[in-house]
Amino acid sequence: MSISSGPSAAVPRVPEAIHRRRWVILTVLMFSLLIVVLDNSILNVAVKTIASPSPTGLGATQSELEWAINSYTLVFAGLLFTAGLLGDRIGRKKVLLFGIMLFGIGSALAAMSGSPGELITWRAVMGFGAAFVMPATLAILMNVFERDEQPKAIGIWAGSVGLGIAIGPITGGLLLEHFWWGSIFLVNVPVVIIALIAMAVLVPDSRDPKPGRIDPLGVLLSIVGLVLLVFGIIRGGELADFGDAVVLLSIFGGLAVLAGFVWHEKRSSHPAIDIAYFKNGAFSAAVAAVALVFFALMGVTFFSAFYLQSVRGYSALQSGLLIVPLAAAQMIFAPRARLVVERFGSRAVCTAGMLLVALGLSAFALFDATTPIWVMCLVFFVQGTGMAHVMPPVTVAVMQALPREKAGSGSAINNTFRQVGGALGIAVLGSVLSTVYRGEIEGHLGMVPAAARDAAGESIEATLGIAEKLGPAGAPLVGAANDAFVSAMHVTALGSACVALIGALVVGIFLPGKPPARQRSGQGDDDRAVPVGARR
Repeated sequence: MSISSGPSAAVPRVPEAIHRRRWVILTVLMFSLLIVVLDNSILNVAVKTIASPSPTGLGATQSELEWAINSYTLVFAGLLFTAGLLGDRIGRKKVLLFGIMLFGIGSALAAMSGSPGELITWRAVMGFGAAFVMPATLAILMNVFERDEQPKAIGIWAGSVGLGIAIGPITGGLLLEHFWWGSIFLVNVPVVIIALIAMAVLVPDSRDPKPGRIDPLGVLLSIVGLVLLVFGIIRGGELADFGDAVVLLSIFGGLAVLAGFVWHEKRSSHPAIDIAYFKNGAFSAAVAAVALVFFALMGVTFFSAFYLQSVRGYSALQSGLLIVPLAAAQMIFAPRARLVVERFGSRAVCTAGMLLVALGLSAFALFDATTPIWVMCLVFFVQGTGMAHVMPPVTVAVMQALPREKAGSGSAINNTFRQVGGALGIAVLGSVLSTVYRGEIEGHLGMVPAAARDAAGESIEATLGIAEKLGPAGAPLVGAANDAFVSAMHVTALGSACVALIGALVVGIFLPGKPPARQRSGQGDDDRAVPVGARR
């Protein structure tokens, strides 16, 4: 399988009317994707504010903050595969419209939350809607572009993630400086309304013309297995104990159900997904790379907000501006990654990209409370550059391995591995951060009243809150908290870098190298029938 682009010798299969407006359609799809990415990047900036006591925030604990993020992830990951299947079966535009509408409703309700529990609930509703958005955008893209233009389109689509990463923290910072914390969710509502109108008018519908019989058992097994697995991962991170009985039962139960799903799919006459695709080394390596890069990065994203705001003292807006180099690198390089792949091959490009991600992550181990701003900006730019040369090529590898008619399933697989990897990153690396921090700060909590000592060691925000209540006597505790957090961040960053190095090893071994010139110039959709109305 080749993931490079070149002149297609096959008969065009996209109808002329759709082909003419394909770039406008891509813009609308990017706008839809931007809403989902924007929300998550805004929330990362707002965690400190939401953790503050009422009326500034909700007084959410570290555990509640994690669940505000992870309730979304749990529902999102559990339904991604099912949403992709439904899109292939009933129409991707219908699924996209439903998902965006539900996401908007969830956003409005989240903005009005009166407690951390309500926020967690409405974030789950937002995750439900987002699960129907992500697979549909990529699946529609695959059906409005010919194969030779797909790598370019996917690069631009991936670049929109960088745009969301950039706009989100800045928008969140501006909103938090002028409005209450709920505005970070309420801002989604007008954007959703615009997206709904644009999609209804411009985006064409598409579906699998021969979906076959539905596989209800396969769908049920995929949902139950993914929900159990992700819940166990999240719970283990929350408890900082992966040996807990509930955690082990959830994780192994989820893995057992997913193993049952694979067994059922291999024997079914109408499988939800053809398991044989995973026998393709490049396909499996691509989805593994997606999971590993998000495992490494999501944990770092979570603690970097606390490092920038709590240790360094930057405002939410300033923290958002410091993330711009990471986003700018993705916006600059992701749309051009296909050109580098054409020249050097996906193996070399993705391996180099993963090594850059590892380099950027390991640099956090050198940060302290006085690291110059320009150094942080450079590290974020290196990380963004690495991601820009990993995500587009591996996404192309996944999507072009499957028939165009199964684009929803392919997109769902890609996003499911990303979400499971991200959940693991937050849980495992968050657990490492919490454990190391507590070990470092315990020796400095002697001045804290015994009743509050345990809570004071839960997180840097909890420690700083106690120090503030102690007044001038709490000043030494502030310095100790900063030092303890930086030490914990160093350990976590090195763990993240090791995961990225494993990703580099995987893509370096299993992704294809540079294809022969004849193969690059002759690829096309020759294995597909030409639909009625396609260009000839």
